[in-house]
Amino acid sequence: MTRRTDWAEYTSGSAGPGDGAYGAAAAPYETDPSAVGPREDGAARHGDGGARRGGGRGRGAGGGRGRPRRERAESSAEDGGATSSSRAEKGEPPRDPVEQARAICLRLLTGTPRTRRQLADALRKREIPDEAAEEVLSRFEEVGLINDGAFADAWVETRHHGRGLARRALARELRTKGVDATLIDAAVSQLDTEQEEETARDLVARKLRATRGLDRDKRLRRLAGMLARKGYPEGMSLRVVRQALEEEGEDTEYLGDEAF
Repeated sequence: MTRRTDWAEYTSGSAGPGDGAYGAAAAPYETDPSAVGPREDGAARHGDGGARRGGGRGRGAGGGRGRPRRERAESSAEDGGATSSSRAEKGEPPRDPVEQARAICLRLLTGTPRTRRQLADALRKREIPDEAAEEVLSRFEEVGLINDGAFADAWVETRHHGRGLARRALARELRTKGVDATLIDAAVSQLDTEQEEETARDLVARKLRATRGLDRDKRLRRLAGMLARKGYPEGMSLRVVRQALEEEGEDTEYLGDEAF
């Protein structure tokens, strides 16, 4: 059976939950050394000699050119190649599923934080046994390579300031990524009503110019609809849009909620 690699090599250099993307992913996974064997000296000399002999016989009708290429191909096949089919042909046992799970998770985490649920789904699609997947995911959580709480905090910070999403939309996105409800509540609580309303005003101010020339009701629906798609409550959306229109001289005195 293939020897399992010690966990220590994946934990060295990994950071805690507060560092950057809550801990740098471990070094890129190295190719299984058993899959790519070095060329034996004897095979290399045989191939080189065959190439020289083939080149010295001339290039008449017989096609001496193709012989060195065939000899190199045969030598490469004898050396074992790097394909998975060669492993099966030689009757070698398949790789340890735990090692496969580690390699998959490390590759997915490189440069992109992911939740435990996202990684679990990826392992399931690759037909990694549940027991092996659970072992790897739990260990990655212990060393800080998986941290759903930090993921949720970072998601709220970047998506609110970058896309202007409100708490409701942020919570919906985090649920689709498999984050626990308790962690979602803690993350979205970073935003309060005042922050949401300030962001809503900024969004309307940037969009307002594009609605000039439209009638009042249409402007209201378009601006309020934009805020609704980003998760802002209906009452807040209507209030913010009304105030923005009033500042431009629009009469909103008889503008009822039915317009929204």
